[in-house]
Amino acid sequence: MQPMTRHEIRSKDVYEKERPDFRRRVMRIKDRRRVLVGQHCSVHFESRDTLLYQVHEMLRAENSWERAGAIEDELEAYNPLVPGSGELSATIMFEYETPEERAEHLPRFVGIDRHVWLRIGETEPLLADFDAGQIDEHKVSSVQYIKWRLDDRRRGLLEKEGTVVRVVIDHPHYEAQAVLSEQARDEIKRDPD
Repeated sequence: MQPMTRHEIRSKDVYEKERPDFRRRVMRIKDRRRVLVGQHCSVHFESRDTLLYQVHEMLRAENSWERAGAIEDELEAYNPLVPGSGELSATIMFEYETPEERAEHLPRFVGIDRHVWLRIGETEPLLADFDAGQIDEHKVSSVQYIKWRLDDRRRGLLEKEGTVVRVVIDHPHYEAQAVLSEQARDEIKRDPD
């Protein structure tokens, strides 16, 4: 997929008019791309559409359309998440309701970058590449950006109806796995193109 560009960003007024329809469409897309992995983790497979929506929502939340460089800053932050050729891109969220729960559990996720896998069919599990800026040896953010780089065999299997696709987390503090629905597999199969 091509990176997002400045000319795709709607003005504040245009976005506010189009937002209800755009949001409804993207929420349907996001729903098909969301996978629950255990009780406290969700994996959101990103696409160009979901990320374009995110850029607009960040500009809206910060009311920063008119601030010099704001749009470029958002594009710089989110373009690395657009799936490149041969890639699947995802946002992982470790979801704990209260600040106390987050303070208790998130420090235990140190090393999570060595424990999140994607298994397509009967291929060997593929380790996720984490955004190194979000992890250090002392703490882990509740939101993580990851990619999986697929070889031709995995890409072919992903496109095949009925292929079982699993997300597996085997961290000592959090072990869970989930099989993607056929709808989710079908939704993400074109991402690595």
